[in-house]
Amino acid sequence: MSEIFDPITYNPNAYDRPSVTVDLVLLTVDDGTVQVLLTRRKEAPFAGAYALPGGFVRMDEGLEDAALRVLSDKAGLEAEAAYLEQLYTFGDTARDPRMRIITVAYYALIPATHLHAALGQGQDVTLANLSLSDDTALAMTADGALLNLAFDHAAILTHALRRLRAKASYAPVALSLLPKKFTLRALQSVHEAIIGAPVNKPAFRRKMLDSGWIEASGEMETGAAFRPAELYLRVSPITN
Repeated sequence: MSEIFDPITYNPNAYDRPSVTVDLVLLTVDDGTVQVLLTRRKEAPFAGAYALPGGFVRMDEGLEDAALRVLSDKAGLEAEAAYLEQLYTFGDTARDPRMRIITVAYYALIPATHLHAALGQGQDVTLANLSLSDDTALAMTADGALLNLAFDHAAILTHALRRLRAKASYAPVALSLLPKKFTLRALQSVHEAIIGAPVNKPAFRRKMLDSGWIEASGEMETGAAFRPAELYLRVSPITN
């Protein structure tokens, strides 16, 4: 006979209940560099340090709902601007000095124009350049100054960059950072920024054309300072 649950006699206070947060890794590529949206903390702990947009999960909302709320409240972006995907759950007992907090990180690739627009929403946010040094993510200003990251957000960024670089080898993630119509030159530039290394031009273009991810639009770019290149369209769904 199965046990019958009695909500009246059950005592939830018999168990410790850690708090749960969501943190968003909002990535883009601009001028050949991977960038991430960061907020500057005004309060302790880590006052003055930079952090990923995040917030506590409310008792009446799911994880994805919380992530979308943070996307709007902290980054000034609406749900249509980004496809958020769960990255990883970070639960080191010492990750937050306030109390026991577990965070669920989400990540997304967003066109640079969307994130630049978020900078003008009155939020205390900035776009930081990202790189990997000794397999650890570093966030820097445009002139190369290292930014101090709060909590374990360097570890979260490291995990996100590793995931992104690995996925770029087999999925069309770079396409989510391009406009509706783009050149193969632009696609290669974004891909190289993501993987952090140059690629063989003929081999890369052959792979893209054979992948089924893109198709020729029949149009040529305009306003280029060099020989106009053919424009392509994305035909494969974007998955982060």
